[in-house]
Amino acid sequence: MELTPTGKVILGMLSMGPKSGYEIKGLVDRSTRFFWAASYGQIYPELHRLAEARLIEGSEDPQGERRRNVYRLTEDGGHALQEWLGVPPEVFEMRHEGMLKLFFADALEPRERVQRLRDMEAQHRAKVAALREVEGGASKDPDSSSYLVLRFGIEFNEWVVEWCARTASGLEGRVAAGARA
Repeated sequence: MELTPTGKVILGMLSMGPKSGYEIKGLVDRSTRFFWAASYGQIYPELHRLAEARLIEGSEDPQGERRRNVYRLTEDGGHALQEWLGVPPEVFEMRHEGMLKLFFADALEPRERVQRLRDMEAQHRAKVAALREVEGGASKDPDSSSYLVLRFGIEFNEWVVEWCARTASGLEGRVAAGARA
């Protein structure tokens, strides 16, 4: 069975222990969503698909009045996860609306282009702050893969903040000097 991007996330989350779909979504929102998101609309159908393929199995575990299924990896699911983890990454995709706007920003007045850069700078400052908050509660084990990914996110966003500030300042200087920026 070919694993979907959401299937990979689910198998990875279940490798950390049994979870309900709701718990998987919560964990995604606190961890991988910064670089690999998954919605409820993706998670629940994929849980059923993975269960049909016998890569995970679910059992009812109601919480009070609420129906709840808890899923765990099967042996085959563990093998599928190991197989996927064992090969080099195939996909690198970065969707960044700010960069898309900047790409087309020659259609704007120069001062508006500077503002788009300042907007991106503010957006990435906010991302750094959010990631630093996550870091405050995270294990700081330098060998932990999740901590390494967290540090990547912080350092990447700090670099983007610096790049935006430097680029906006340069553009502002050229605009002030009267050059077409």
